[in-house]
Amino acid sequence: MGLFNVLFGRMIDRRISEYQNDLITKHYDEVQNIYKAMRGWRHDYHNHIQTMLALIGKDEPLKEYLLNLNDDLTTVDTVIKTGNVMIDAILNSKISLIQSKKISVNAKATVPPELKILEVDLCIILGNLLDNAMEACLAGVDNTVFPPWIRVYMGMLKGQLYISVSNSVKGEVRRVGKTYLSTKDSNTHGFGLTRIDRIVNKYNGYINRKNEEGVFATEIMLPL
Repeated sequence: MGLFNVLFGRMIDRRISEYQNDLITKHYDEVQNIYKAMRGWRHDYHNHIQTMLALIGKDEPLKEYLLNLNDDLTTVDTVIKTGNVMIDAILNSKISLIQSKKISVNAKATVPPELKILEVDLCIILGNLLDNAMEACLAGVDNTVFPPWIRVYMGMLKGQLYISVSNSVKGEVRRVGKTYLSTKDSNTHGFGLTRIDRIVNKYNGYINRKNEEGVFATEIMLPL
């Protein structure tokens, strides 16, 4: 019975993984088209405002209104521009969600033009890392006393793709041996954590999780 449960659990994990991969892949082209359309629209919108500013002359109220519109457009610009459309999309959507939860985010990311790592795998890693960081920040935290924060860094290091996500935590981080437990369920490792580990192993990469007082950090190195 124990062996059956293990095999059944692995089958469910595999099917969920396949479903998530399929879902991300199917939406890839759609995300690219929307992202490119938004960038084109933003560029055209700036040009329209500049043209109207040149035409209105000394109409100060209208000029002020147009300048305010232009400032608003700048504030909704994407936070992260790695040069990779799919990675930009996942990072910016997650950062926007995190900020809506009143969590401070400091993020910097660059991606080499050519990746041997599947973009789907990279997006799964980033998505799960940021989801876990956000959940940890929100777990029993009084924001007025302990302002939560998340730091994200992604770039090249010694010929490898280096990813670092650290976040504030309140209280003791749960783990069994060297295995950290999910904040969602103290009895499980967490599906997101398992997915990250599997993808890192797939590329013969390196992952390190560590915690100090008030801080939890994950570092990942992926050979290119």
